[in-house]
Amino acid sequence: MRSLDVDMAAIKGSHTVAEGWTVGKVLEGMDNFSTPQPATAKWYDRRDSVFIEFCVEDSTEVQVKLEQSSLNFSCLGGTEKVKHQNVLDLFGDIDHKESKHRRTDRSVLCCLKKAEAGKSWPRLSKDKAKVTWLSVDFNNWKDWEDDSDEDLSSFDKFSEMMNTMGGDALPDLDGGDEEHAFADSDENKMPDLE
Repeated sequence: MRSLDVDMAAIKGSHTVAEGWTVGKVLEGMDNFSTPQPATAKWYDRRDSVFIEFCVEDSTEVQVKLEQSSLNFSCLGGTEKVKHQNVLDLFGDIDHKESKHRRTDRSVLCCLKKAEAGKSWPRLSKDKAKVTWLSVDFNNWKDWEDDSDEDLSSFDKFSEMMNTMGGDALPDLDGGDEEHAFADSDENKMPDLE
């Protein structure tokens, strides 16, 4: 997509009509492309990584630029191809070369490898001010400082998935294949209804 350099005041003052469209109507439709909107995001903390999920369905032109202490995310999303951009100074430093991201149909998940593993991040942003587009992902949040190593099996599988980025096959995060294999078995027949 090309950016347009236009004198907006000169165009908005114009009343040129082409096939029922005024220049003003055309510019209203272009607002989705010219003014980026922040994407809604959720984050959670782990021992050696921080995860942030940008909730943008059907994203295209995804760009994730990571630096030692900042993140810049942008994409086009939805059927209307709304431009999204999020810029954030991070609470701590990350290893931007080891950090990864993965796009799905529903979101873009980023795994930010902490520069100092084992250090808890009380928030994602450097500033203490509330970031309106960002919330904590309580479904994945764990108080990992008190957890034993036995509780990390799901996280280890997720880390493995992030390390094998680019493949189409995703590892099972909860060991559900074994459970489903027994559910389809003829041995466990349902009783007849009376």
